[in-house]
Amino acid sequence: MSVLKKALGAAVLAGAAMLATAGAASAAAGPAGTPTAADTAAIGQVTGGPATLDRLATTKFPGAHAAAAASRAGADAGTQVAVYEPTAAFVAGTSDVPAALAYVAVPARTGDGTTATVWAERQGAAWTVVNVASGDYEKKYAEAAAGGYLLHEPQVNAWYAVHGESVTVLDGSVTGLAAGTKLSLRDYRAALHQRYADKLPGSAYDRDGAGGGYGGRERAVPAADPADVPVLPFVLGGALVLAAGAIVAPRLRRR
Repeated sequence: MSVLKKALGAAVLAGAAMLATAGAASAAAGPAGTPTAADTAAIGQVTGGPATLDRLATTKFPGAHAAAAASRAGADAGTQVAVYEPTAAFVAGTSDVPAALAYVAVPARTGDGTTATVWAERQGAAWTVVNVASGDYEKKYAEAAAGGYLLHEPQVNAWYAVHGESVTVLDGSVTGLAAGTKLSLRDYRAALHQRYADKLPGSAYDRDGAGGGYGGRERAVPAADPADVPVLPFVLGGALVLAAGAIVAPRLRRR
């Protein structure tokens, strides 16, 4: 083979590799609404502010036992865990963006030393503390995610780590998938579609009002498509509802 042919062959192979890499990158779209540096600073201010400290100081969880050495109430604003949730657009196959930001979790302690987590949500242009939950599940799941982003499926309270096109189950007891099980993003979408496609807007479930009605407000999450913005639930009877291009479901607010 001539030197010219070898050079051309190498160029073709290199071009093919670049195209394959570009295709994989575009297929593995990242989540919408990832917090910026400005968001991180704002979350730190609101979770470390006097109002949050006062709330932590007076929070008591039913059945919780105070730590042996009670610590002063406070939040570790330097540790922030972004929690994402799938959107109905992804379930329906109309968007390649797998999920959108739901809230940011910040580990904390209550006034009696009990482990807790502060949830901050973007509301309009500001960040607001919307919940103080028991435990530090988000922190532990984020550590197990090993650099992937944390995906929560609130309808069944399942947790996943997403690395590109790979989805790893962190806690999927309700779905029947053991921790450590790996799925492709395509297979995970298929599983979501099987679970929720019949509850999308326009479905019989939707028309019959099986979820008890719709409501809630959009989270102000920047996204390429409004369909990739999740919506807070307004659900009666604990039923799952999907509306306005986003998954609407009861989220368990731990106490």
